[in-house]
Amino acid sequence: MAHASTDITLHDIYQARHAIQGHVARTPLVYSEALSQRFGCDAWLKLETLQPIGAFKLRGATFAMSKLTPEQKKAGVVTCSTGNHGRAIAYAGKKLGVHTIICMSQLVPENKVNAIKALGAEVRIIGLSQDEAEVETMRLVKEEGLVYLPPFDHPDILSGQGTIGIEIFEDKPDVDMVFAGLSGGGLIGGIGLVAKAINPDVQIIGASMDRGAAMAVSLEAGKPVQVPEYESFADSLGGGIGLNNAYSLPIVQEVMDHVYLVNEQSIARGMVHFFEHEKMLVEGAATVGIAAIEQHNLDVSGKTIVFIVSGKNVAADTFRKAQILAAEQINKG
Repeated sequence: MAHASTDITLHDIYQARHAIQGHVARTPLVYSEALSQRFGCDAWLKLETLQPIGAFKLRGATFAMSKLTPEQKKAGVVTCSTGNHGRAIAYAGKKLGVHTIICMSQLVPENKVNAIKALGAEVRIIGLSQDEAEVETMRLVKEEGLVYLPPFDHPDILSGQGTIGIEIFEDKPDVDMVFAGLSGGGLIGGIGLVAKAINPDVQIIGASMDRGAAMAVSLEAGKPVQVPEYESFADSLGGGIGLNNAYSLPIVQEVMDHVYLVNEQSIARGMVHFFEHEKMLVEGAATVGIAAIEQHNLDVSGKTIVFIVSGKNVAADTFRKAQILAAEQINKG
């Protein structure tokens, strides 16, 4: 199934799957008794938290790095990131012996910055937004000849993330709905390409925080829009989609059925749910699907649902703040 707007096919995603085998975990799909009871559905969790870097981003980064020429490897790789993509590029770079520079804004949590440094990447903290970090990234490409591997708007990155979709259909071919965090569109775009090629009736649902959701605003405008960035429990969903977005925006327009925006309280409650009922410590971005069902009173009864649990790279103090906010809500209620 070819896509005129983007030309990324199911075949490309299978090639990505072959290339990343042995370097990236094939993550389990586990049943959630608690969510199944709570929402009256058949709820499954796709645990991308079990990747070596604790997040799904390793898939796209590994595939994109595997396709570099010897000259490109020698030149080195640069990217801008809200944390997890930078960590993925740093991890793949270390394995391949490629020098990597990761540009990030001051909003990226310290635990994510330190994890990237620990992998041997060079880190540059620039400004207060992903867009500002991207300016430095493009300067390094232009002036120092580094290769740019963006966080989502790249065919190989999208194909790599799409391998999650292949695994879901192998494990649960009767899936009705997939909920995933919506940021730059690499995750939901890649999964959606696979899902719609295999079963056009599968509902692909995006969720994002209600402040600074660049892709949601861009979808409404029908073109890439720059939005201010705010601190959020779903920090890895922050950042712009790039004003020259060529791949992920048209793919998301094509494959995503609905997007729901959620507030910080709902995200915090989602994080606490995972901790208390699933016994997992996860990022806010991994909980936005649950938050969307709860906050928007979505009727998912009787459906087979897969939630993409996208990452676990959350700082302890961030989780404590989420617990406090969730408890305040319960007390008010």
